[in-house]
Amino acid sequence: MTDADQARENAVEAALGKLDLDTKARLLAGQDMWSLPALPEIGLQSLVMSDGPIGVRGVRWTADDPSIALPSPTALAAAWDPALARRAGRLLAQEARRKGVHVLLAPTVNLHRSPLGGRHFECYSEDPYLTGAIGTGYVNGVQDGGVGTTVKHFVGNDAETERFTVDSVIAPRPLRELYLAPFEAIVANAHPWGIMTAYNQVNGTTMTEHRYLVNEVLRGEWGFDGYNVSDWMAARATTGDIEGGLDVAMPGPQTVYGSALAEAVRAGEVPESAVDAAVRNVLRLAARVGVLEGAPAVVAEAPEAIDGQALARELAARGFVLVRNEAALDENPVLPLDAAAGRTVALIGAAARDARVLGGGSATVFPERVVSPLDGLTAALRDRSGVPPTYALGADPSDELTPAGQGFELRAVCRDASGAVLGEGSLPSGQVQWIGEDLPAGAAYETMATIEVTGTFVPRESGEHAFGTRGLGAFTLAVGGETLWHGVQEMGDEADPFEAFFGAPSERARLTLTEGEPVEVSLTYQVPDMTAMPLKAIMFSLLHLGPRRDPEELIAEAVAAARAADTAVVVVATTERVESEGFDRRDLTLPGRQDDLVRAVAAANPNTVVVVNAGSPVELPWREEVAAVLLTWFPGQEGGAALADVLLGDAEPGGRLPTTWPARLADAPVAEVVPTEGRLEYREGLFIGYRAYEAGSITPAFPFGHGLGYTDWAYESLEVTGTTARVRVTNTGSRPGREVVQIYLAPVVTGSDGARSATVERPASWLAAFAGVEAGPGESVETEIALPARAFEIWDEETRGWQRIGGTYEVRASHSHGDTRLSATLDIP
Repeated sequence: MTDADQARENAVEAALGKLDLDTKARLLAGQDMWSLPALPEIGLQSLVMSDGPIGVRGVRWTADDPSIALPSPTALAAAWDPALARRAGRLLAQEARRKGVHVLLAPTVNLHRSPLGGRHFECYSEDPYLTGAIGTGYVNGVQDGGVGTTVKHFVGNDAETERFTVDSVIAPRPLRELYLAPFEAIVANAHPWGIMTAYNQVNGTTMTEHRYLVNEVLRGEWGFDGYNVSDWMAARATTGDIEGGLDVAMPGPQTVYGSALAEAVRAGEVPESAVDAAVRNVLRLAARVGVLEGAPAVVAEAPEAIDGQALARELAARGFVLVRNEAALDENPVLPLDAAAGRTVALIGAAARDARVLGGGSATVFPERVVSPLDGLTAALRDRSGVPPTYALGADPSDELTPAGQGFELRAVCRDASGAVLGEGSLPSGQVQWIGEDLPAGAAYETMATIEVTGTFVPRESGEHAFGTRGLGAFTLAVGGETLWHGVQEMGDEADPFEAFFGAPSERARLTLTEGEPVEVSLTYQVPDMTAMPLKAIMFSLLHLGPRRDPEELIAEAVAAARAADTAVVVVATTERVESEGFDRRDLTLPGRQDDLVRAVAAANPNTVVVVNAGSPVELPWREEVAAVLLTWFPGQEGGAALADVLLGDAEPGGRLPTTWPARLADAPVAEVVPTEGRLEYREGLFIGYRAYEAGSITPAFPFGHGLGYTDWAYESLEVTGTTARVRVTNTGSRPGREVVQIYLAPVVTGSDGARSATVERPASWLAAFAGVEAGPGESVETEIALPARAFEIWDEETRGWQRIGGTYEVRASHSHGDTRLSATLDIP
């Protein structure tokens, strides 16, 4: 323990000794949606938390307080670069400090068990080692800036269906070797200041009450000394939660802690020492982030400022994964594009114009600007060739109404029963999502009678426009001064509030409008009585859909544009109804007629590049019919600029797949995300992701670790000394580039301890380590990669401990899991 650590511990103990039982219990309950109460008597300021993981929203979910929006976690993991993740974390710490936030509710390190997981985009990988490495970089980066992290969701929250109650039934070995492994690695290597326990049960016990996993494993075996906060509204039992190691029940103040906890102590149901332990953890967090008087903050001065837009652009390009790049009309691969004078590009797709840069749910933030693919490529080509791209819609991924966006300028106006304005704020879309204290200044749940989303709409197209609503309650919709609908939307079958909010839209009226002519719009919401509600929140949306055009006509227009251009770039995408917190996916198909669009464009122009704007795997049945396929995930606010950089060769697509992409859903080894009678059994055991593909001899569309870049690499040599692999590679292409050298282990049962090795069920191979290297054309570089001891161990269910499995191992130096370049053997005693 350093002198500073000891000083913080001394301050914590001194502060704890001054608190009475009621104050201690109140501190653990939270005071509102995002913060813990200040206790001036001990010099404790209010400790503020905020959602991540791709930006820092702050305590208000509003566009009036914009946030940097980084690429999705799948994109960050695709860079295979913990140092880059650390830089991202430092930027988020900078954002947190700017917004007065002390703790970021991130990162999410659950695994990609099934591609149907609705929150797949918010997690890093199917592989626990890669997840732990990227998560370690992220946590170190945020805490470099003096801001706490909350690694989540501990544990077994790998799908969204019935997430509040589902029992994830996981055998001890996969629980330890897969699902707990990223948390363990981050605790060991990044020392996070917080953990968030999940809604679900694991093997029959709710995670907020899981004494074994929290007290014995997390705190006992791993030595975690941070605070443990519940997922929001996850805490349900006063005695069970405090005895299960839960320190803070959020949101406050109406939780199972507070007065209920103090009374449980007085009744002899809970020892006061358990409350003291929880308060001690909270005060230690406060000391670390600098809000406890007398305790030196871990980071006294803010690190050097980071250019958020520049880093967001770099992160996006580094995470783009080029999975296909073939020659078309000449001998050269189609990417990077030839932007010589006179060369033309047709840009096609709804997501090229209206970019989807982040996933839905609590990860949502409001960036100050968004660069779409059309914006980015137009600016770049004007500078490069003087010929901007032509644009065609081609196919809309959805024929459903979506929150009012392009062409709308909206504000939310809060009024009391007399009609007097209490407060108002701007809206980036027609979506109102206020939780807790997110309300505009001057507004309060107790005094609000109505909320009006009001403003103007300038249509981009003439024709019949549809307007609608989403959310629960009473609404009045007016366009052009005319009331088009008045009614009440009742609760349906949704069990999850996010599903109710992001679920099916309701069309209310249609109106013929003229391109370029502004019209007034208004949606008035009647605020219900929230007196008895434990969590005060208002969620509803004004929805819109432009004129519905004949899909065949749209595709024909795109084909004509593609045929007239040298290169066609088609952007396909998922929608918020496909990927979001609150529900799982039903399939992996691209919504709408996007598959038909790609095939038609590819038939018209052999130089067709498809950009896939999705946070997680989708089926690409036409992948061998096009010249190139580039995966951009949800690329963040600078995604369009980064796309132009990569398409034109100013930046290399630096990503490698952090998860296997199946050719079709039927090939996915694990597809089950829907519980049976409340139980979701992880029957596949150790075999998820590439481990399962290999075990089942299933060929994916693109294997784990795959990614092409713009140069070629020759693997020259592999030497294994002890548990260190030394790999030498040469850049044999004509451009500088970065290669990710991936080391996989494969047990050989005929080795020195073959009989013992053969009796242990293990995957045929697994990722043990990796390293990124850079070199210019013709240059060689050598890298040393340590093989961690855990790579040779299994969890022994009989001894309840880690057991080293000796024998002979094949050490594979690989470009991807499906592309081994060199191998050597290693004997482990």
